[in-house]
Amino acid sequence: MNHRILRIMCLGLGILFLVIGCIGVVLPVLPTTPFLLLASFFFARGSDKFHQWLIHTKLYQNHIHEFVTTKAMTLKTKLTILLPASSMMILAIFICPVIYGQLFIVFLIFFKYYYFFFRIKTITPQLEGES
Repeated sequence: MNHRILRIMCLGLGILFLVIGCIGVVLPVLPTTPFLLLASFFFARGSDKFHQWLIHTKLYQNHIHEFVTTKAMTLKTKLTILLPASSMMILAIFICPVIYGQLFIVFLIFFKYYYFFFRIKTITPQLEGES
C-alpha cells in the first residue's frame, strides 16, 4: 500500500476516534479514554502535526496523559471506562440472539476487567498541593 494512502487513512481514523472521544466526554455511556488513545495512535502514524496538537490539548491532558506517561490509572478512571462499556456490553448480550455471540461478549467483559485490574497498575490520585 502506498505510504501516502496509509497516512491519509491513519489521519482519517485519528479524526474519527477523536470525534467519538469528544462525544464520550458529554455522553456518559460512551467511554472517552479508549477513543482518545486510538486517536493518538493513529495521529502518531498519520501526521506528526496532528499528534503534537492532540497531546497538547486539555482533552488529552485531562483524560489520557497520565496513562500514557505512567502506564497506570486511578481506580476512578478505570471504573469510568469500565462501567459504561460494561453496561453497553450487557445490553448487547440480551439483544444478541446467538448463544455463541452472547458467550463471546461475556468473555470480553471478563477479559476487560482482568486486563484493567491485573495488567494496568492502579495509582492513587495526586492532590493539588502535593508534589
